[in-house]
Amino acid sequence: MAIGNAFDVIVLGVGSMGSAACYHLAKRGLSVLGLEQFVIPHTLGSHAGQSRIIRKAYFEHPDYVPLLELAYRNWKELEAITGEQVYYPTGLLYWGPAAHPVMQGLRMSSDRYGVPVHEEAPSAYRQLSIPPSLQLLSEPDAGFLTPEPALRGFVAAARQKGAQILENQQVLSWSDAQGSIRVKTAAQEYTAAKLVITAGPWAGRHLPALSRDLTVTRQVMAWVMPRDPSSFMLGNFPCWMAAEEEVPGVFYGFPMLPEGRFEGPPGFKLAHHAPGIPTLPDAVDRNVSEAETAPLIRVLERYFKGAYAYTLASKTCLYTNTPDEHFIIDLLQPNVAVAAGFSGHGFKFASAVGEIMADLAIAGRTAHPISFLSASRLMNGEGL
Repeated sequence: MAIGNAFDVIVLGVGSMGSAACYHLAKRGLSVLGLEQFVIPHTLGSHAGQSRIIRKAYFEHPDYVPLLELAYRNWKELEAITGEQVYYPTGLLYWGPAAHPVMQGLRMSSDRYGVPVHEEAPSAYRQLSIPPSLQLLSEPDAGFLTPEPALRGFVAAARQKGAQILENQQVLSWSDAQGSIRVKTAAQEYTAAKLVITAGPWAGRHLPALSRDLTVTRQVMAWVMPRDPSSFMLGNFPCWMAAEEEVPGVFYGFPMLPEGRFEGPPGFKLAHHAPGIPTLPDAVDRNVSEAETAPLIRVLERYFKGAYAYTLASKTCLYTNTPDEHFIIDLLQPNVAVAAGFSGHGFKFASAVGEIMADLAIAGRTAHPISFLSASRLMNGEGL
């Protein structure tokens, strides 16, 4: 039980990772304070935008697959305790040259961990126009998550377990005095035995030793109206990813979601997964030009039939990139744990990261395989 402004754990940043951490810490009986500088959820960071792909045949690195198994289980737990669906198993199509690192990487993860992945004939999808030189694979157990309901669900579940979560509370500073954490906001000062930092694009502000390895970039996503909308509606078309030799990263998208049932703009959503233009998280240009959406339209016109009539909406979000594009999940000192640098592919892991952060805060270790995400690979032994 919290006493005044003293808590067992303070969670700095209540976005995707922080909301899950608040829930898992409170679930274990700790007194928890979550501090969020904006409202929950908000559109200024990395978690907004209606949908996020979740998949297990992880081309980025096969070591992520055991963490994804945990994430799938924990998303089901969230649905059970809130009664709200956040995971939609649509399946996922991948296409690109067979020798492309993305295609090779997903096959490697599939083979190592037995993740079902099947080769498909392009003719099986009347919506597609895939050149015969490209390989088409499908992952039937993949799909998408709805981030805004997920965040609200974790926050509500954490509060039900006794966590105090405060919005519009910008953290000015934190310090560690003889093993006691002090966190100062504009309104109050709080103390705790442990600190969890899950500050998204603002992580570098609170972790100077990691700031040089955390580059925030501005990303663009768009929603378009197809010429044949029914062909691309949820239930008629899966999520998808396209890898090209001449362009870094992957293009990806989602089926159209019914208006009224889902948040955000209507339309066929797509984006480009690759680091965008570096920016400061408090000074982001939120205006999107036609030149920025042009590569997305080109992809639609190259690989789809009737997928583009006109653009409905475009928005920005933020990536926080590490040099190797792998996460940082670690205990940086005995009473400070951090989850940062999710490089645009982290949201699907949020339900797992919350549990891992609770492990690190309580026990100083976790049984889950996160050694490849250690901060030491970037910090060269430096402390905070």
